[in-house]
Amino acid sequence: MTKRVVVAMSGGVDSSVAAALMVQAGYETIGIMMRLWAEDGAGAHGYNRCCTPDQMTDAGRVARKLGIPFYVLDTQAVFKRQIVQFFVEGYAQGVTPNPCLECNRHIRFEWLLNHALSLEADYLVTGHYARVRQAPDGTYQLLKGVDEGKDQSYVLSVLGQAQLARVLFPIGELHKARVRQIAAELGLEVASKGESQDLCFLADGDYRRFLREHSAALLGAPISREGEIRTRDGRVLGRHTGLPNYTIGQRKGLGIVGGEPLYVIALDTANNALIVGTKDELGSARLTARRVNWISGAPPTAPIRAEVKIRYKASPVPALITPLPDGRAQVDFEAPLRDITPGQAAVFYQGELCLGGGIIEKADSA
Repeated sequence: MTKRVVVAMSGGVDSSVAAALMVQAGYETIGIMMRLWAEDGAGAHGYNRCCTPDQMTDAGRVARKLGIPFYVLDTQAVFKRQIVQFFVEGYAQGVTPNPCLECNRHIRFEWLLNHALSLEADYLVTGHYARVRQAPDGTYQLLKGVDEGKDQSYVLSVLGQAQLARVLFPIGELHKARVRQIAAELGLEVASKGESQDLCFLADGDYRRFLREHSAALLGAPISREGEIRTRDGRVLGRHTGLPNYTIGQRKGLGIVGGEPLYVIALDTANNALIVGTKDELGSARLTARRVNWISGAPPTAPIRAEVKIRYKASPVPALITPLPDGRAQVDFEAPLRDITPGQAAVFYQGELCLGGGIIEKADSA
């Protein structure tokens, strides 16, 4: 019996080739693009950068070329509620949120996956550079994409067994150059299309402006207020323009002068204070993470050695990971890291295997 798949299409080369590979493999293939929320003026006339009219046209053209049905699913309300609200609330709490991680958690692999299953699809297919493997004990594993430079397992670390059993990543075995080559060989016009890097729901890529203009409507009060710039011992060095305008490790744009360079080392939301310190004060050898997702379905019963990435583009570094109660974990590094940022994800690896990860709660000196 022919299996049915739903392909999340964006009008880009990766999802287009993913759809083509499914057709070639003999699957009954349905293409779906989600229309996501965007502020007025984003993309083209209020369209999200991930689903502009041009991208919808490109995706529809690819679907016709492949001979598959194509639909646009209105996902604006749930996207605004689950992702945009999360984004603004994160900055209000003094952290630097990762909306792409949350979008995978709630939009692609919950909302869209459930929609695919309602269409009696066997799998949801996406154009992510990652791989799924079934272990001898029957559990599903998430592996890095073959193309290390494009690997997206970091933002997929939120997935669990139920999701991995129902998803396929057909381009995870390929390098980007080969994906473009396949698109060209199939005559897909998106073969040389570029990639979007900015947050998709912003009109201009400026998240600081977005927070100034939208936080009051979303939270009931603006979150960006001027306050003091202080050292850890309470010395006042100047004024900041609003905590959401700064990130951990930032040196430029602080508007203060001193003997040695000073960096942002903490955001004190309780006192609306920006805490700065020297380069030595910036580094931390330990972090704790919350909302930790263990892809296997259960945390290890004892501390484990693994490599940890603290940002999407960061290099993995050796660490000891100790599971804690309440879905948390402690991560101890062999050497201090400079840019541990609350709100970002700490993702755990053993070689090509992604074990899972959690949201950074705080950094400690250990």
